[in-house]
Amino acid sequence: MSYLIRDKSKLHYRKIGSGSKVLLAFHGYGQSSLYYHPMEQALGSDYTIYAFDLFFHGGSRLHKDDMPLTKKFLKEMIGHLLEKYRINKFSVMGFSMGGKFALTLIEQMPERVEELYLIAPDGIKTSFWYNIATYPGWMQRLFKSTVIKPQPFFKFLQVLNKYNLAHKSLIRFAHYQMDSTAKRLRVYRSWIGFRDLNFDIRQIVRTLNNYKIPVTMFLGEYDEIISPKRVSVFMDALDKGELIVLKTGHSNLLQDVAELLHKRKSLN
Repeated sequence: MSYLIRDKSKLHYRKIGSGSKVLLAFHGYGQSSLYYHPMEQALGSDYTIYAFDLFFHGGSRLHKDDMPLTKKFLKEMIGHLLEKYRINKFSVMGFSMGGKFALTLIEQMPERVEELYLIAPDGIKTSFWYNIATYPGWMQRLFKSTVIKPQPFFKFLQVLNKYNLAHKSLIRFAHYQMDSTAKRLRVYRSWIGFRDLNFDIRQIVRTLNNYKIPVTMFLGEYDEIISPKRVSVFMDALDKGELIVLKTGHSNLLQDVAELLHKRKSLN
């Protein structure tokens, strides 16, 4: 296992593929860098993929002294990897919550980015529920108490389900991510730890256009978490943007994108 270490924080990553180009890849919430292994068949001959475990996932740890995660800290950690492997230019891929990490690199070092791949990314239009969960003060204390006493939260989900106030796939996703103390603690730490990874999307668009960075966006037609409607304005504003919608939901989207890219490669 390979790590980038700074003081008591560590960022675990794994190398996938052996291509001449470099791709930095960030997975989604509740996953790990292992989820990028299907990309080896699709991209491994063209790219060397450095797939990271997000903090609070897999082998990565963010020490309390470094919380919340800052964009500067993340830039410095990635900078250590670029220096270690003498990487000048690279591409970036981010799925779901990993989109926040990908957008951070666009914001912090755009001159080094060759391509951007976004797969149902968080960070472009943050959800109402995420805003509530990361709002400072008493709301944080409320969600922290849910880690130990989740019963009110599950009753809340039952009400949403009974009156059809949220899509059933969203309710299933929330229930699965909160069904153990360890999972609930990861939810809370991620909400708090990543609360500073917010973006001026107009500025992100200007940066992508100014540096002529091509963007490929993959979305799931049945995704209730990151839907095409939520990112359409962003994509329309890009000079070099391609939107690909697959007939799938959110959870399996990374695997489906890998299969699509592998098929495209086989046809060429």
